Amino acid sequence: MKLILMVAFQAMSLISISTASLQYNFYGSSCPNAEQTISNVVYGLIDADPSMAPALLRLHFHDCFVMGCDASILLDPTKANGSPEKTAIPLRGYDAVNKIKAAVEAVCPGKVSCADILAFAARDSVTKSGGFVYPVPSGRRDGDVSSAFSVFSSIPSPFFDADELVQSFAAKGLTVDDLVALSGAHSIGTAHCSGPVSPATLGNQYFKNALAGRVLFTSDAALLAGRNDTAEKVRENAGDLTAWMARFAASMVKMGGIEVLTGARGEVRGFCNATNS
Repeated sequence: MKLILMVAFQAMSLISISTASLQYNFYGSSCPNAEQTISNVVYGLIDADPSMAPALLRLHFHDCFVMGCDASILLDPTKANGSPEKTAIPLRGYDAVNKIKAAVEAVCPGKVSCADILAFAARDSVTKSGGFVYPVPSGRRDGDVSSAFSVFSSIPSPFFDADELVQSFAAKGLTVDDLVALSGAHSIGTAHCSGPVSPATLGNQYFKNALAGRVLFTSDAALLAGRNDTAEKVRENAGDLTAWMARFAASMVKMGGIEVLTGARGEVRGFCNATNS
């Protein structure tokens, strides 16, 4: 409990005002059990399949980096739009999001957006796999535009060098600190050389692996080899787990505020894979 409180406090002190259009406890009146309902489903999904944690984290990242955090990544192809975002790069977790949405709709119909569900589910994946929690502001609305053509110009390539990575994140309002901290999510899943640790545990092992040269992609190695500032951040995060947790939490919240739709903009979808009209 002490670690959870410490990480949450440190993260709050690092969070940018870029999320000012969102609110903490946004559903406190309209759907007070929303976050707990989402957590319960996410924890159950990860218990059944630990690989669902990195899948849900990746969905949230892809959603936010392509046209903002508006759940456009979840939209299925239609006759009018045969190439939405999800057709560009294979991702997992869509069925999981539909299950979460169904559970929330059963409690509070038409109240909780799919964009917020992605943000909460990513946070709960962190809690389940990393053992720490942080508050997530909400109030995002769901978009009605989704294009596969936007994906490749928005998602950082695994073959990027350090300068290209920094530029890609800067285009979304994220700093070198954010870039390196968020790269720690690569410690879970099966795409990276994880060394003698569980690929289901989120922590700072990714940075230790990077220092030892146990990484697969150009973009991972580039954080150490390409620039002094990214290399220094890798060393800092490798040496202090609690500090990395706080940085990661703050950067996740900051990322979750990219180009959000709020107020009268957008909609709250009834089903996450289709717009309401």
